[in-house]
Amino acid sequence: MADEEIEIDTDDLERRMEGAMSALRTEFASLRTGRASASMLDPITVEAYGQPTPINQVGTVNVPEPRMVTINVWDKSMVNAVEKAIRESGLGINPQLNGTIIMLPIPELNEERRRELTRVAAQYAEHGRVAIRNVRRDGMDQIKKAKAAGMSEDDVKLWETEVQDLTNKFIGAVDKALESKQSEIMQV
Repeated sequence: MADEEIEIDTDDLERRMEGAMSALRTEFASLRTGRASASMLDPITVEAYGQPTPINQVGTVNVPEPRMVTINVWDKSMVNAVEKAIRESGLGINPQLNGTIIMLPIPELNEERRRELTRVAAQYAEHGRVAIRNVRRDGMDQIKKAKAAGMSEDDVKLWETEVQDLTNKFIGAVDKALESKQSEIMQV
């Protein structure tokens, strides 16, 4: 067994860490920074036909101007459910009804709300770091199994270093993304 090469799938670990980064970018996109964005409604789901459904699947989301988002709800019976979901989402937006169209005027962010949003961004970043560390733990578990299967000490150290370097790279990317998002939020 000693002459058989045991490999750790770092490509899979990297792909999973990239998935955590992608999820973080999506969460960051949902934070409003004073400008209208259709993606800020992505995390909001509406109870539609017995299923939690994303808003963009019950109506057309548009950004007609920099401080306005409109949702043209396709099913008239869903308008109140969509409005209620937006009110309860914690976005701090007051929806206005106009028939089947829901208008979301994006107010200027005050200092207190900006600070609150930076804290939310920090929480999202911490969730991303935890997800990356979980992938790291899985990689280290693979290395332990390989060691038990006869991997040499030198190879164990080599793989542990490679997994740790990959982890450090992605944690650094999370920190950089957080810093960028927080400065975007605090920008007046």
